[in-house]
Amino acid sequence: MDKEIIINAAIGETRIAILENGRLAELFVEMPDNERMVGDIYLGRVVNVVRGMRAAFINIGLKQDAFLHFSDIGESFSTVSSMVDLTDEDRSKEVLAPEDIRVGQQILVQIIKEPISTKGARLTTQISIPGRFLVLVPNSKFIGVSKKIESAGERKRLRKIAKEIRPEGFGLIVRTVADGRDRLVLQKDVDNLKKVWKKIEARIKKNKPPLLVYKDMGMMSSVIRDLFTRDMTRLIVDDRRLYKKIVTYLKDVAHEMAGLVEFYDRSTPIFDHYKIEDEIQNSLSRKVELKSGGSIIIDQTEALCAIDVNSGRFIGKKTQEQNTLRINLEAAKEIARQLRLRDIGGIIVIDFIDMRDEKNKKRLYEELKGELKKDRAQANILPLSDFGLIEMTRERIRPSIMYAFSETCPTCGGLGRITSKSAVLSQIERWIKRFRAKSKERRLKIVTHPEMKNYLSQGIKSPVRRLMWRYFLKLEVIGDGNLEFDEFHIFSKKQNIDITDKFKS
Repeated sequence: MDKEIIINAAIGETRIAILENGRLAELFVEMPDNERMVGDIYLGRVVNVVRGMRAAFINIGLKQDAFLHFSDIGESFSTVSSMVDLTDEDRSKEVLAPEDIRVGQQILVQIIKEPISTKGARLTTQISIPGRFLVLVPNSKFIGVSKKIESAGERKRLRKIAKEIRPEGFGLIVRTVADGRDRLVLQKDVDNLKKVWKKIEARIKKNKPPLLVYKDMGMMSSVIRDLFTRDMTRLIVDDRRLYKKIVTYLKDVAHEMAGLVEFYDRSTPIFDHYKIEDEIQNSLSRKVELKSGGSIIIDQTEALCAIDVNSGRFIGKKTQEQNTLRINLEAAKEIARQLRLRDIGGIIVIDFIDMRDEKNKKRLYEELKGELKKDRAQANILPLSDFGLIEMTRERIRPSIMYAFSETCPTCGGLGRITSKSAVLSQIERWIKRFRAKSKERRLKIVTHPEMKNYLSQGIKSPVRRLMWRYFLKLEVIGDGNLEFDEFHIFSKKQNIDITDKFKS
C-alpha cells in the first residue's frame, strides 16, 4: 500500500492528511485555540470523590475538573495488555488502591481523553512518556513489546534489550517502530526519556497544584513521531520552517527517514494539488454518496452517532436480497472509512437496509468487523439485531473532525454548531493562495460577518496583518451583518467586482 503524509501549515491551523493509495484515510487538525492535550501530565488536586461512580474529580487547572475513574488508578492493565506482551511478574505488580484517593490529595495524572463538549478530560495515574522507539513508565518494572511486531524472534530480541537497558524504577514498552533497531538506538531513546522525567520531577518538587508539568508534542510532531514509520512512502510539507524542523528531528532519531521528507514549493495550495480539499469537504457533509447509487447519512449528537444506509436509485439485475447485500457491503466499507476519517468515537448505531437471509447478515457483520481492523482506534461491534441495526463503540480520544472545524452557535446557545473562526480564516487563506498563484493584483477587500471581521482585525499581529505580510497584499476588511457567520466575499479593488467564486476550490 502506498502511504503518504501531507502537511499544510497555515496561519489559522495546521492540517495533516494521511493518504493511502492516493485517497484520504485520516485527517488531523491543530488550531491555536484547540491544541492537542492527550499525553499532557499535570500535578492535580482531588476535589471530589464519588464512591458510587467509582471515580474522583481532579482540579488540573482547566475550566472543568477532570475525571479519574478508579479503573485508571495505578497500572491500567486493561489498556496496556491490549497493546503489549506482559510477563506474569508484571501483572502481579501492586497498584494504588482506589480507597487511597481522598479530597485535598495531590496527585500526578496524565490526560488520556480530551475534554469533549460538557465532559471534562479523562485521566490516568499510570504515567507514560512516549519516545520514538520506547515508552518510559515511571514507578514500574514491567517490560512490554508491541504485538504488532510479527516476528516472535524479533520480539524476544527486543525484550532482552529492554530488560538490559531498563532504568531502575522504570518500566519500558517497546514500540512497533523499534522493529530491527539495535541496542545503541534504543539506549539513546531511554536516555532522552529519562531527561524528560528528571525535568518533570524538578517541576513537581518546586510547585503546587494545579500545574502542567509536561506538555506532550503538538499534533504535528506527535504524528511524525508515531505514524511516520518505514511503511510510509514520503512526507510532504508546504512550510519551510516545519520542513527544516522535521528533517532535523528525523536525522536525530531515524536518519534513514529524513530523505523521505519533501518541501512543497508550488504556487497551487498543497491540498488542492493532491485533491484532498474536496475529500475534506465531503467528510464534513451529512450525506455520503456510494458508487452503487445508494448513500449513507451520518448524524452526530453528544449522546451517539446515528448512521442510516439508503438504497437510493440503485436498481440491480439480481434479486432484491442480493442487491440489498451489495449496497450494505459497500456501505460497510465506506462507514468504516468515514468513522476513521471523521474520527467519530463513542456509541455508534448503524441502520443497514433490511435483509432476510441470516447468512447475508453474518457476512455483512464480518465485512464491517474486518474493515474496522484497519483502524488504529479500538472498536467493539455487536451482530445485527432483529431490527437490522448494528451497535458498536469506537475509542474516542479527542473531539471528531466536525467539532474541530466548528464551535457552539452563539444564537441558539448550543443546539447547533457553526464553522469556527480559525476554520473560516483558513478558508480565506486558501482562497488568497489560489488568487496569488494566478493573479498579479495586490489590493483586495474582504467582506465578512462582523464577528469574523473583529477576529481578523484584532491585535497588532492580527490575522489580516499576517496574511498581508505572508502574501504581500493590501487587505481591507469590512463587516456585513447580512452575511452568514462562515460566509465571506472578496472584491478586487482595482476592478471593483466580486471575485470570490473565481478562486474557490
